[in-house]
Amino acid sequence: MAKVGEIQMDAEDIKRHYAAGERYFISAQLSGINLIGAYLPGINLWGADLSAANLAKAKLWGADLSRANLAKANLTRANLCGVNLCDANLRGARLNYTKLYGATLTGACYDESTRFSRGFDPVSHHMRKI
Repeated sequence: MAKVGEIQMDAEDIKRHYAAGERYFISAQLSGINLIGAYLPGINLWGADLSAANLAKAKLWGADLSRANLAKANLTRANLCGVNLCDANLRGARLNYTKLYGATLTGACYDESTRFSRGFDPVSHHMRKI
């Protein structure tokens, strides 16, 4: 179960709150959450802990994931077009075939174990290698 404020939430709760119009899940504790294929464009997960989360094939275009902890998260084939990932932790994250058109990655950190799509250049996106 994930924590948003003092409320315990799982993936279905997040989807239900999102469907009801809620977009702000700031600093949410969502470590290990399974949101494979979730449709959550424009969601605000600023500073959220999404470490080891499974966001494969998730549709998150226009979302705010700045300062989010995405360490060891699976973002394979996710749609992150226009997403704000400034200062996000992407160490060990899998970003294979992830759509990052128009995404802001300034200050996001990565390491040797981070996996990007072929041809992606983290330096040209002003990312920091740790």
